[in-house]
Amino acid sequence: MARTVFTNGLVFDGSGGAPAPGEVVIEGERIAEVRTGWHGEHDADQVVDATGCTIMPGMVESHCHLTFPSAVGHIDPSFNPPLDVSFFHHIEGLPAELARAERNAAILLDHGFTSAYSAGSILPMPTEVILRDKIRAGAVPGPRLRAASMERDNHPVRPDGHVEPDWQGPDACRAFVREQAAMGFDAVKFLLSNDDVFVPGGSHITQYTWEEARAAGEQARESGVWLNCHAQSAESVKLAVRAGFRSIYHCTYADEEALDLLESVKDTVFVSPAPGIIYANVHEGEEYGITREVAERMGSVAALEGMAAVYPEIRRRGIRALPGGDYGFPNNPIGRNARDLQLFVEVLGYTALEALTAVTQHGGRLMDLGDIGMLRPGWVADVLMVRGNPAEDVRILQNKDNLLAIVQAGRFHKAPAALTA
Repeated sequence: MARTVFTNGLVFDGSGGAPAPGEVVIEGERIAEVRTGWHGEHDADQVVDATGCTIMPGMVESHCHLTFPSAVGHIDPSFNPPLDVSFFHHIEGLPAELARAERNAAILLDHGFTSAYSAGSILPMPTEVILRDKIRAGAVPGPRLRAASMERDNHPVRPDGHVEPDWQGPDACRAFVREQAAMGFDAVKFLLSNDDVFVPGGSHITQYTWEEARAAGEQARESGVWLNCHAQSAESVKLAVRAGFRSIYHCTYADEEALDLLESVKDTVFVSPAPGIIYANVHEGEEYGITREVAERMGSVAALEGMAAVYPEIRRRGIRALPGGDYGFPNNPIGRNARDLQLFVEVLGYTALEALTAVTQHGGRLMDLGDIGMLRPGWVADVLMVRGNPAEDVRILQNKDNLLAIVQAGRFHKAPAALTA
């Protein structure tokens, strides 16, 4: 079986230790060896000179929206809530939605994300289920995917304008989970809290009762799917933990009781703050009409301050927080996802090594697809060769030109120039 050796570079294996001189040997779809130091002789079909580079695991996007319309090089200002949501008036159907999601998946892989955990589909279509299966079959390029349902708001009007009778209540929540599980989704998404973008003060509004959240949790376990949720209010975070939600997004205004609950399940639950879109609204939205005044009205200024206050405590308690989230808007397009690492360091108080560990090791555990997220013998060979040392400057991961090689399950998605010359 063909063997490839990356040598003469630093190795960050995802364990949390600093990058150090070493070699990574790939055989087939797996990592055969991770060696300390550099060796003169190599029994390999291919030797890749990684001088000046760091070899690291492929990154994992923890809060992915591949059905959102804006990506690097493909900006769509018609999906820019609350200023413009005309996107929903020109939906062409499943083939067009799938084509856009396939485009976005390829862009995300081009930027070093070899796996992605969905935080919800934009429309009530099985787009992500089809995309997941096409990526798995090798029919289209993209990160291996955990597909998630449309986001369930607790009101009777669906995003496509259809009015659902009997939308609220425990039975309706059970039925939604059963329906989405039957469609093949890996996870089902609930908006446990509202959002200031849609309703003034919405981020502090909890939209579900305990009975509804508990019913969703019970049905998810019966149907064999996970639950994800948008949860900004303290009460929505508490509901999520108590009902058995696995991936809890934002947690912006978590209070002491919510933090205690999160800490009590820190070995099984993941949180994703998604600072990218909030930062972009506050600092990078004017081109699309999001002035400082609008950002304040959208709650983004307060949310950024809330994250900066709560996440150092989440870090201190050892609750696993993962980079990524809410990319796909005009001022925060898919492809910029690695910017979350910088925000983890500069806004949320994490070290560069902690952010790198979160986007690799912890992300792999979130995916729960086997041995993904670290460079260890026998593990899946998802490998990046990065120009420079991201443990010294995580910003280098934002430039895809710094990704000199991208390996997914032992296959070069992007080969170094020396192998393609």
